[in-house]
Amino acid sequence: MPLTLEDIARLSNVSRSTVSRVVNGDEKVREETRQRVLEVIQQQNYQPNQAARRLAAGRTDTFGLVIPAGAGATFSDPYFSQVIQGVSNTCNQQDYSLMLWLSDLEHERRILRHLANDNLMDGVVVSFTLANDPIVEMLSRGQLPFVIIGHHPNLAINSVDIDHLEAAQLATRHLLGHGYRRIATISGPSTQIAGQDRLQGFKQALDEVNLFDGELVVEGDFTEAGGYAAMQQLLARQPQAIFAANDMMAAGAYRVIYEAGLKIPEDIAIIGFDDLPIAAQLSPPLTTIRQPLQRLGRMAVERLIDLLREPQTPPRQVTLAPELIIRQSCSSHP
Repeated sequence: MPLTLEDIARLSNVSRSTVSRVVNGDEKVREETRQRVLEVIQQQNYQPNQAARRLAAGRTDTFGLVIPAGAGATFSDPYFSQVIQGVSNTCNQQDYSLMLWLSDLEHERRILRHLANDNLMDGVVVSFTLANDPIVEMLSRGQLPFVIIGHHPNLAINSVDIDHLEAAQLATRHLLGHGYRRIATISGPSTQIAGQDRLQGFKQALDEVNLFDGELVVEGDFTEAGGYAAMQQLLARQPQAIFAANDMMAAGAYRVIYEAGLKIPEDIAIIGFDDLPIAAQLSPPLTTIRQPLQRLGRMAVERLIDLLREPQTPPRQVTLAPELIIRQSCSSHP
């Protein structure tokens, strides 16, 4: 069994508290006593419990990552894998451990409350998607430092995100610039803030030229299957171009278009959102809005570390400008 402080104290003929002070570098210990304890520690190859030492110092060197979605969606959606990679890589580089929640909202809320109250982690990153998310609202009322990947329409909290509204406008104007006029969208879920913002940006860009048509809007669910089902509805409405609110739904729309014997972009143009790896693999490669998910994960962790160093810093919302990645799924409309 590993040696304990009590074992070192017995072998050194001192109290447990004296051994603890030596291990933690307390200068108030007599030099003769310190040397005797250190000699026993060296002889016995004693390794202090680092987790216990961190807890005694009021820190755990552990962050939490909360993704308010089911575990199945997390592992099948490349969006979340990119976020997780960005957060975990930065935690590793900064010598922080990472705890990940993949369960339902109610389960996450109970565990998060327990961990926050028991001081078992130093802060939390939340991949924020849902409007009125109870986890974010609970964290905003507590003392545990946290940063969201996303943004909140009402709360002044620390966040990192891209401008989804501007991004959707950029994508829609790109289609307009190619001469398309009957432009449809497969929107994201109305329960998610990103879905709301991207639909609003799409609508605003078309309203500017009096071309918005509510019949050309079908709500999807950010999955390939959802994009496939939405495109089946849109096909009969004869759109010239599609703005899919993420790349996975664009991939589903590709399948419907090809199954109908149509070509991309000759018959229907498509533009996506996220620039996931699948975007460049589609045929033809997908024009899309790049969302730097790994960078957002890194920025969230770095902001969390800043909050630990300067806890009185006012909340800061960092918003990155969108980037249009032009490939071959859009071309000038004849």
